[in-house]
Amino acid sequence: MQFRCDFHIHSALSPCGDMDMTPNNIVNMAVLNGLNMIAVTDHNSAGNVRAVMACAKGQGLCVVPGMELETAEEAHFVCLFPTIEAAEAFEAYLLPFAMPIKNRPEIFGQQAYMNERDEITGYEDRLLTTASGCSIYEAVPKVRALGGLVIPAHVDKDAYSVISNLGAVPEELGFRTLEISKNTTKEAVLARWPELSAYRLITDSDAHYLWDIYENENTLELDECSAACLIKTLGSDCTIK
Repeated sequence: MQFRCDFHIHSALSPCGDMDMTPNNIVNMAVLNGLNMIAVTDHNSAGNVRAVMACAKGQGLCVVPGMELETAEEAHFVCLFPTIEAAEAFEAYLLPFAMPIKNRPEIFGQQAYMNERDEITGYEDRLLTTASGCSIYEAVPKVRALGGLVIPAHVDKDAYSVISNLGAVPEELGFRTLEISKNTTKEAVLARWPELSAYRLITDSDAHYLWDIYENENTLELDECSAACLIKTLGSDCTIK
């Protein structure tokens, strides 16, 4: 079955995310756009995922627990999990690696925790948009041990991508799916990096504003609309480029 998806969406917890990126607004926009599956992927945190999942109940929308991890290599990775408990366990695992840099809202923006009624329940004082001290070589095994999936994010970008910062996609980590940014095409990426034809390439919105959330740009063939099926599919060998 074909499902319309967007697995890279920031809420108001990300300092770069608009304050209108509330749980209800994200869910309502996704439903309005006809999406079947989304993931909320705030920087180094899953703090607003529970609220988004609560808002999506009864809406015909599958919310995959997620996070955008910035590793010690200063590269970004979309991490997807089968359950909210697994996502929160990974967040707890990352805490000892966190950089003790205080957020300055007047410069970087607010980092708001919200409930399912879009009420602000608190603010994160630690700046989330900093590199974790956790290497990708530590993070990938931990995510997989929790039943999750790691996808190198926006690999075509000249900053904060695994290619820009490491020079290539590390084959030894066994990635099967890569994300390309919304500002390019698969054809353009493969023309520049032909070796990426060995991977499944998907695109996500990396939405920081409601109007950025995808409609039909990322359509996937899945057996069912569930986080477990998604993780199994995107973690498998690519047979269709």
